[in-house]
Amino acid sequence: MLNTYTFPSYAYRPSADQRAAQIVRHPVVVVGAGPVGMGLAVDLAQQGQPVVVLDDNNTVSVGSRAVCYGKRFLDISDRLGVGQRAVDKGVTWNVGRVFFEQDEVYHFDMLPEQHHRRPAFINLQQYYMEEYYVDRIAELEGVDLRWKNKLVALQQLDDGVRLTIDTPDGSYQIEADYLVACDGAGSATRKLCGLESKGQIFEDHFLIADVVMDPKNFPPERWFWFNPPFHEGQSTLLHRQADNVWRIDFDLGWGADVEEEKKPENIIPRVRKFLGDEVEFELEWASVYTFTCRRMEQFIHNRIIFAGDAAHQVSPFGARGANSGLEDADNLAWKLVHQLRGSAGPGLLASYAAEREFAADENILNSTRSTDFITPKNAASRALRDAVLELARDYTFARPLINSGRLSVPALLTQSPLNTPDSDHFDSKVVPGAPCTDGAVRRDGEQDYLLSQLGNRFVVLLFADQPSEITAELLQHAAALNEADVPVETLVVASNQHDWQSFTALPVVIDHLAVVAQRLDGRAGSSYLIRPDQLVAGRSRHFDADQLQAMQRRALGFNL
Repeated sequence: MLNTYTFPSYAYRPSADQRAAQIVRHPVVVVGAGPVGMGLAVDLAQQGQPVVVLDDNNTVSVGSRAVCYGKRFLDISDRLGVGQRAVDKGVTWNVGRVFFEQDEVYHFDMLPEQHHRRPAFINLQQYYMEEYYVDRIAELEGVDLRWKNKLVALQQLDDGVRLTIDTPDGSYQIEADYLVACDGAGSATRKLCGLESKGQIFEDHFLIADVVMDPKNFPPERWFWFNPPFHEGQSTLLHRQADNVWRIDFDLGWGADVEEEKKPENIIPRVRKFLGDEVEFELEWASVYTFTCRRMEQFIHNRIIFAGDAAHQVSPFGARGANSGLEDADNLAWKLVHQLRGSAGPGLLASYAAEREFAADENILNSTRSTDFITPKNAASRALRDAVLELARDYTFARPLINSGRLSVPALLTQSPLNTPDSDHFDSKVVPGAPCTDGAVRRDGEQDYLLSQLGNRFVVLLFADQPSEITAELLQHAAALNEADVPVETLVVASNQHDWQSFTALPVVIDHLAVVAQRLDGRAGSSYLIRPDQLVAGRSRHFDADQLQAMQRRALGFNL
């Protein structure tokens, strides 16, 4: 029980499957109703794919747990219908500050560009995020969310998976064409499969202390201290969350007595030393965790697919857990939809593993490097780290060497088999395999953003300066793309130099600030093919229907 939050209790309800005379088959069953599992379920439902979600509990996560959500997480959440609610409740921040001993070494801005819909990060307790996803599921048809349904056994079939599920009314069985395990670091699904995650478990322990205090004490920024006077020889991290709850992370070093460190009588003096005697606070929640960086060797095992912490774990510094987990769901949903519809090529579903295993390796590498910098393992490493911090006070070249947790950014899947390599030159970092950038636009005279126009389908962004560039031949090709077995919608990104009000042949957004054209190097005639998960599949300096169809075919897993 927390002072600032009342945990909901969701009702267990028997399903029709428990009364069925025969075992019922479902296309997709998801195990785990955390942000990853529910995000995947919402994504599937929005694309017309029914899904069953099983969770062995009947409430949201206890404790704040994941709190820091990056821009890509928010962009995906916008597409899933919960982004605005999360931003409204969360604490927005872009600035981080790094301290060595008593002095600020430098500060940084995670989102220096303007005209994005979402900030670099928000901080919000995980229980709020999960609550919002539960509410979103209630608004949708096609998601059967079953509380107090615990997976206790499974059997791989030639064409699916048979599950045995325990409930307050006894056990029952169902089958699934595909089972997606989103049941966290201690994944029961993984254990039932006899599989494991491999990697590194560090000896360092960190104490999380969530305290309630007046917001005037600190601004809504990320503050990180190396060797501060209130916690000598160690490090400390401070984040503000919703409801004036502040997350304080204390490095406890090696050999800490975990049970002793979790006791309030030991936590409160530590927090008091940090905040000072004049600051009033109330301890809200506490936990001790150990750094872990590991992943499963393979994320797909026949008809069982692993996502989020069930597939990979990283140390919390850098906010790479929940952020990368929702990116897993974002990557997987549209591929499952096409697989089940029969419109996927033989390589599409396998590309989930290729893309997300690469992303997991990148996250683990960055998280491991952060851990090594934050907690040096010998005197030489500590001396080098402290020298870097000393230099960074006065010399900018040393600042990129400081690693207080390389903050989460989406992996650039430049080597994905789904990409069509560039044949033309583009002066843009938004390459094939990268998420499409955002930018302020106008549609139907109203303020909007580019990413609001993308997702759940294939879209071609066609850049144009004036309506006369949209010829009858081009319109014919665009119509053919839209009428294909897997439709491709053409969206014109129009400059603000000419009047587009009377143009109705294709949907149009007005790039009135020219930020989209600048960020994508979108000269007139240029086209970008965007995947259903908003990643760039390919691009060209010309609108060529045959070329775009070939790009889409490759993005669907054909010709690999």
